[in-house]
Amino acid sequence: MPSPLAVRGHTLNWGARTYVMGILNITPDSFSGDGLIPPSPPPSPLPIFFENGGGQGGGALDRALAFLAAGADILDVGGESTRPGAEPVSAEEEMARVVPVIDAIRRNSDAIISVDTYKASVAEAALKAGADIVNDVWGLRADPDLGEVAARYRAPLVLMHNRSKTANAEIKARLGGRYVGMEYTDLLADVKRELLESVALARAVGVPDERIILDPGIGFGKTVEQNLALINRLDEIKALGFPVLLGASRKSFIGYTLDLPADQRLEGTAAAVAVGITRGADIVRVHDVQAMARVARMTDALVRGTATA
Repeated sequence: MPSPLAVRGHTLNWGARTYVMGILNITPDSFSGDGLIPPSPPPSPLPIFFENGGGQGGGALDRALAFLAAGADILDVGGESTRPGAEPVSAEEEMARVVPVIDAIRRNSDAIISVDTYKASVAEAALKAGADIVNDVWGLRADPDLGEVAARYRAPLVLMHNRSKTANAEIKARLGGRYVGMEYTDLLADVKRELLESVALARAVGVPDERIILDPGIGFGKTVEQNLALINRLDEIKALGFPVLLGASRKSFIGYTLDLPADQRLEGTAAAVAVGITRGADIVRVHDVQAMARVARMTDALVRGTATA
């Protein structure tokens, strides 16, 4: 079992229970429809989108505090959509989106905050603003300086497997984007090998093993069938010896399996979360925090014997 991880006065005891990471998308184009910037933002200053009562969904700060009250252990703040076909965002724009939000949350909470970025400059600005964890969807393959930033700030680092290719993306209006024709010699062997390559990159710049978390990259360069198989065999990722983060919430493999749009994938997400926990997931990254915190707690009671009154 990986060693416990101390973060901002909190201790994540891997294996004791499942930790819930609530998603805060500070974007206008999230696949899940929960972005906290309206699709056509007015010219007024960005802070209206995160102050209490401002912006879509009541504002990022309101949503963050609601997530914590509903059972989130970690808040994951991201400023660039990673859905298939999404427009890239400059580092400057991404910082303008996430830094004020992280600062606002930090001034109002001692919660663990993760920044969802693959850019070293954004990660550093976020860590300076009060973030604790760096969540890199490209596993240090997009920006080689990101690992050095995490090492310098002693920040835990999530390394995600990612084979996303625009040429393999297929987008349907109702169900969203998915990847087709993704070829693996051996799905689990390939994913494990490439994750360990990311681990080697992190080690090379001084990130210790106890601060590394692995994410198999559900929805990133995998077909619907490959995503389903990866969740069912998540224990093989866990066997690499690192904590495992599972991000399956509302993703298109659920939509294509159940023929449902993103706003109707609660039950499918619950099934993926529950099975993922039985296969060893330590953190589940979710949009619907209250419901999934309950799913995690119930699944923990079943598989870990952690029932509480």
